[in-house]
Amino acid sequence: MELRPVAGGALAEWYEQELTEAFPPNERKPLADIVALMGQGRYEVWGLFEGEKLLGYAALWMKPEDKRCILLDYLGVSASRRNEGLGRKIVRMLSEKLSGKSLLLIEAERPVEGDEPGNNAIRQRRLAFYGRCGFVPAYDMATCGMRFATFLLEPPADLAPVMALHRAIYGPERTDVQVPLGPDETPPGPPAWMQKEH
Repeated sequence: MELRPVAGGALAEWYEQELTEAFPPNERKPLADIVALMGQGRYEVWGLFEGEKLLGYAALWMKPEDKRCILLDYLGVSASRRNEGLGRKIVRMLSEKLSGKSLLLIEAERPVEGDEPGNNAIRQRRLAFYGRCGFVPAYDMATCGMRFATFLLEPPADLAPVMALHRAIYGPERTDVQVPLGPDETPPGPPAWMQKEH
């Protein structure tokens, strides 16, 4: 198995077959936005391949001029290969790839009071998954109108620079993003793509 970039025609195939299957519309950036970010050197999609077969993926978001922090934007495993430990394998391979160069930031949605129990069970599983991968929750943030825990492998004593870089990855145009989000604060409204038809 090999972790390598997904690009060209394979990118649209990844978006339509993998990302669309695994993530609800409110959590999916439009493909055009992803392509634009890639063109700016701010986004990479990595696939876990067995030969030419895509088994899973990780999408990374960053500031090209400052890669001290890199955000794991999406992590997924192909439906036919789930529950085989491949998600953990991808996280481990990414951590090794970035070790000593960049801090990997992981966002996982917190349970939502009053939401369907099934949705909150999925959120709890994701939080527990990153814990099993060795990451610890360092602070909360908001995006897409939701509260997320931000996980780090080894949180530094001073989180302020990390939080500033985390916020900067999104850019000033993302008014739905707040880093950090205090325990009594409400997440801002959703991003523009959630408010228009695609």
